[in-house]
Amino acid sequence: MLKIAILGAAGRMGQMLLREVLSKQYDATLAAAVDHPQSWANGKDTGGIIGIDPSGVTVTTDKDAAFKAADLLIDFTTPAAAIDHAAMALQYGKKLVIGTTGLGAVEEAALKTAAQKTAVLYSANMSIGVTLLSALVEQVAAKLDHEYDIEIFEAHHRHKVDAPSGTALLLGKAAAKGRNVRLEDAMVPARFGNIGARVPGSIGISVFRGGDVIGDHSVTFAGIGERIELAHKASDRGLFAKGALRAAVWLKDKPAGLYSMRNVLGV
Repeated sequence: MLKIAILGAAGRMGQMLLREVLSKQYDATLAAAVDHPQSWANGKDTGGIIGIDPSGVTVTTDKDAAFKAADLLIDFTTPAAAIDHAAMALQYGKKLVIGTTGLGAVEEAALKTAAQKTAVLYSANMSIGVTLLSALVEQVAAKLDHEYDIEIFEAHHRHKVDAPSGTALLLGKAAAKGRNVRLEDAMVPARFGNIGARVPGSIGISVFRGGDVIGDHSVTFAGIGERIELAHKASDRGLFAKGALRAAVWLKDKPAGLYSMRNVLGV
């Protein structure tokens, strides 16, 4: 069985990942669980912290032990920690699934370095639906010229710290790829004041933060006389954990390289 370690095990996503691994629905077993030194869960049984029978695996701060014990590690932590975890995956030759959002050029470079010698899968959104949505966005953007304006809207809960969301950027990159441009060159992330007419070919991104919204994303292609709207709404964070476990099982036998959820689904 695939031996999995969870990095960030006591966090909101970490607990959902523990629940998925310990559900025994997958050909996988929990090898280790790690959280930061100030975590309330340190020393506690992973089964106990999610309200099920004891699993025999306790939450620790020992990353080295986790990398030694596991075949593959799943990381839902922070961008800074992701750099450290990529380096350790390279050091120990272990496979790595990264679901952490807010990664920039420096963090992505660390993943690419690790992927030279081990299998790394990174996605800003582990949802099967969002993965399919990104593929559709790329296809539609490739078919429609600049007469159709592209606008992305995303909404999340009041506690989310990064904006635009990693998923909005994922969709923006899909649209840009379809248009054969760089998102960095086409993106308009915010509007305020007398900004003038819309620049042809630009990709707008609007952000909402409030309440307990798990994640809503839509992409609108607005032409003259018609609009095409593609959307995804998340109603249960558990879907991200399910997607991550599906990705982990898929990655089990893959050679070194940098993969995404689109590779998992073949889209």
